[in-house]
Amino acid sequence: MAAGIKDKVAILGVGCSKFGERWDASPEDLMVEAYNEAMADAGIGPEQLDAAWFSTHMDDVGTGRGGTPMGIALRLPNIGVTRVENFCAGGSEAFRAAAYAVAAGACDIAIALGVEKLKDTGYGGLPVTTPGTLIPQWYPNAVAPANFAQLASAYQRKHGIDAALLKRAISRVSIKSHANGAKNPKAHLQKAITEEQCLKAPTIAEPLGLFDCCGVSDGAAAVIVTRPDIARAMGKRDLVTFKALQVATSNGWEMHSNDWDGSYVHTARIAARRAYAEAGITDPRAQISMSEVHDCFSITELVTMEDLGLSAEGQAVRDVLDGVFDADGAMPCQIDGGLKCFGHPIGASGIRMLYEMVLQLQGRAGPRQLKNPTIGLTHNLGGQPSQNVCAISILGLEGA
Repeated sequence: MAAGIKDKVAILGVGCSKFGERWDASPEDLMVEAYNEAMADAGIGPEQLDAAWFSTHMDDVGTGRGGTPMGIALRLPNIGVTRVENFCAGGSEAFRAAAYAVAAGACDIAIALGVEKLKDTGYGGLPVTTPGTLIPQWYPNAVAPANFAQLASAYQRKHGIDAALLKRAISRVSIKSHANGAKNPKAHLQKAITEEQCLKAPTIAEPLGLFDCCGVSDGAAAVIVTRPDIARAMGKRDLVTFKALQVATSNGWEMHSNDWDGSYVHTARIAARRAYAEAGITDPRAQISMSEVHDCFSITELVTMEDLGLSAEGQAVRDVLDGVFDADGAMPCQIDGGLKCFGHPIGASGIRMLYEMVLQLQGRAGPRQLKNPTIGLTHNLGGQPSQNVCAISILGLEGA
């Protein structure tokens, strides 16, 4: 029976570009920013890399197809570079592949890098791929704000929550993330917002207002992984290791069954359950120090707290309003500002989450540093609530 990869893979180095409207930079420039920081953090040279995985979603915004754009941009030493894409969870797929390769002994040191130049598409939201006249059954039938607004409506109905109360809780999620993002020089949006601003903002898709939706940004992030024994031999201390990596993908049940009520994300609950089992987590509310989740919309973060077992069923609204997930709360969430403040360059988001977890665990997060975190969780969701892929990673200091 599979034993998982707990403590078999260590993070050697991480890097992240500045996210935002990066008209000054090409995809290659963003890759170089993230790569150079990760390589310096790892303290290695290109000749020590054995393999690479490259995450990008769009084919037509400078990055092209295959792994060669990464190999050429970074002048990698003719190692294998494999492109991966799994909707918005592509970044997590990239570092999962790199981690598995190291754990299997196929290579000693591997790098995963994700990049996206969404602003260059000229589109106001996530770009829409047009399938033509033949629309497959899995193709999203509405734009993202509408899909996630339906999640809010279903959650409200299931738990009998007053509409005004839910709106306040959603707004509190956004306010918390903006307060955190204001302390992060790499975030796209670095300005705190008030409850009044949030509640009075233009409606995008009821009940989601302007400040409840993440932005469209450019950015890149990278992570370098190896075995713990190799990292220790290189003189590394305070090693951060993977405790679990799990992915769950929709099989159509949500859309073709009357059993799903639309109030939660089915794959997130499955991936979380598997990840906790792999990591040996029996009480996530007590054992998880912090989380970075896929807050493409503020309602997504709120619902995800229940999907991950960090809030009891129907209690996330109260936990959010009580400040449980604030920077000074019991379980800080989006301590770097999240997608809400970084935006969502699709191929990079999963790795960007990992970047913050490593900084926090090693005490390197500067003015947003938490007090003694030991276990972090990232949740990277691709697709829409009814048709998606969910990737969850759990990481912490070695031995934690």
